[in-house]
Amino acid sequence: MDKQTSILILGAGTFGLSTAYHLAKAGYTNVTVLEKSATFPPELSAGNDLNKILRAEYEDPFYAELALEAMAAWKSPLFAPYYHETGYLLCNSSAAPEKSKKSLQKSLDSIRQHPAFKGKITPVTSREDIRKVAPAFSGPMQWKGYFNSFAGYAHAADALTAVYSACIALGVRIHLSSAVRSLVYSGDVCTGAVTTGDKQYRASATVLALGASLGAVLPEIKRQVVAKGSPVAHIQLTPGEAAQLKGIPVTYARDLGFFFEPDPRTNLLKICPAVAGYTNCNTPSGLSLPPEDNAFIPARDEAMVRRLLRETLPALADRPLINRKFCWCADTADTEYVIDFVPGKKGLIVVTGDSLHAFKMLPTVGGWVKDVMEKGRQDSARWRWKEGSDAAAADISWRVGKTADFKEVEMCRDPELVKAKL
Repeated sequence: MDKQTSILILGAGTFGLSTAYHLAKAGYTNVTVLEKSATFPPELSAGNDLNKILRAEYEDPFYAELALEAMAAWKSPLFAPYYHETGYLLCNSSAAPEKSKKSLQKSLDSIRQHPAFKGKITPVTSREDIRKVAPAFSGPMQWKGYFNSFAGYAHAADALTAVYSACIALGVRIHLSSAVRSLVYSGDVCTGAVTTGDKQYRASATVLALGASLGAVLPEIKRQVVAKGSPVAHIQLTPGEAAQLKGIPVTYARDLGFFFEPDPRTNLLKICPAVAGYTNCNTPSGLSLPPEDNAFIPARDEAMVRRLLRETLPALADRPLINRKFCWCADTADTEYVIDFVPGKKGLIVVTGDSLHAFKMLPTVGGWVKDVMEKGRQDSARWRWKEGSDAAAADISWRVGKTADFKEVEMCRDPELVKAKL
């Protein structure tokens, strides 16, 4: 592929920006990114968040190795300011189902004998074990699992912004407020895209990095990639409360949920319930897509969040939950990524299937996309187009519960937002 090849990337989230960055860093001089959000980081990007877990535990050793490569890249100058190696407390509560226990054991097995984790893994079999790694926790926590000191989290929105700035410095053109209405073809060759504002962008290669919104532009994806939302909530802490929790490990009860140390700028504690995910199939196409309004979480997940807090930080268990929202991902049935040319089309590449485990790959995923574009094919069978698979019906081994659609559940909003709508 010639370095002057015109390349159009749709989507400025984790996959799209990483791709633009790696292409520009490799000397490609004609890279353009279109993003529908008027602000950056993009409103619907899963990476537009306070924090994301950085860890190498996977049921599949293939991804464990990729995560280790990514974590090494997180220590490079561009990414290091946003990586916080607080450690990772991964456990199951006493009421965890067998599925959750098996998943944790597989994750531990993927790293336990790896040289990178020598001296980094501490078994957790008692309340005293938890007290040693997280003395700030005051709940009963009859949990079992382990503590991994070689893990932590990234300040996600800040990291995305850093990559955005790096792309601009490398000559990438990024256009916000540029929602794509449709792709443009000449026969079976994709020649670019046209925006909802009727502006046409021509390109020799078009990369679809649209996350959970992919189906709106590429309905041919069908159900091999399904938009699924995961609930997120926050608690506003006082400066004193935040100081007491500074440095706590990322804490994850696989059957209950997880949280991070408070954000130092806002004193917000982000907390997420453990769920299989939610679809929103009330769309014209019948495909699950993110709704415009995401400022709510299911009532049953609020209850789970409060149970997690009673187990860990009981003084916060009844505090108001604020900034409720859904984080949307593009799920595949096997939670494998899709980085491939769209079958039957030329010049059209799709990078999708983040499946709730892709942000950690921000420093590296764009390199994988670049390699596919340069070779003209995807050599790895696991990352090819997955015709015929159904991500909506899949039972993901490392998630608890079952996927539900929005129409099946009761939702809870921030009281302040409800008042504002009245």
